[in-house]
Amino acid sequence: MDSPEAPPPETPPARRKSGRSAALIATAAVLGVVAGTCVGYLVQADRGPTALPPLSQPSVAQAKGAGPEPLSAARDRQVKADGDLRKLLLKKPRGARAAPFTAGSDGWMSLADDAETYDKPASGFADLVAGEFRRAAVTDWRESGTYIVEVRLIQYRQEETLGAAEAAGNGYYWADKAAGTDGWPIPGTGDGMAYVHNKPASKPGYVDVYTAEAHAWRGDIAMEIWVYDTKPVPKSKVMDLAKRQMERL
Repeated sequence: MDSPEAPPPETPPARRKSGRSAALIATAAVLGVVAGTCVGYLVQADRGPTALPPLSQPSVAQAKGAGPEPLSAARDRQVKADGDLRKLLLKKPRGARAAPFTAGSDGWMSLADDAETYDKPASGFADLVAGEFRRAAVTDWRESGTYIVEVRLIQYRQEETLGAAEAAGNGYYWADKAAGTDGWPIPGTGDGMAYVHNKPASKPGYVDVYTAEAHAWRGDIAMEIWVYDTKPVPKSKVMDLAKRQMERL
């Protein structure tokens, strides 16, 4: 089963453009410094010499005592985020079986794997590159016969753009576009949202599939949760998954 993503709308969600504008601003700043330096030399050439200030300066008292202790690995979020991203994923419930479809390989999704989850992979690939995709970890499982869960953690470099926040924002946008959808804030996540789609995905020859999803972000990591079943997914299910996964971040 493919991820039930909405088709591209007439007006796609806006993304902050940073590459070209950042280069232009940097160039303008350099030119401004050069121009200011030239003017400064011309003004100074017409002035007489200025007496230098005395070399002696008042002594500055040095702080005493030991500095603050560095954060432990358990408290330093960056240590966790730069380690094995798969370890931050939710653990599979006891008794859960393998999902009928598995994303990525060995718990990792490449940029191309993530792009394949879009309705238009070529556009998705370009979108992920622009968002400074770094890496992605994924886990999935099946409970009972038809209840399937997939959790993705997508990490961005965030050198010129806030990729994680923008990815979550795009998730909210697409989810709100789907007909018959209810959404709720995820407590403790800022702007994180969980959604239940009350209208199933239907295709001749196949059973109807209901979907729920959740999107949130923390630091440079965006979270995506997808839940599928042949009957409506309760709000409590997707909300519990989202809260527990965000607590691990």
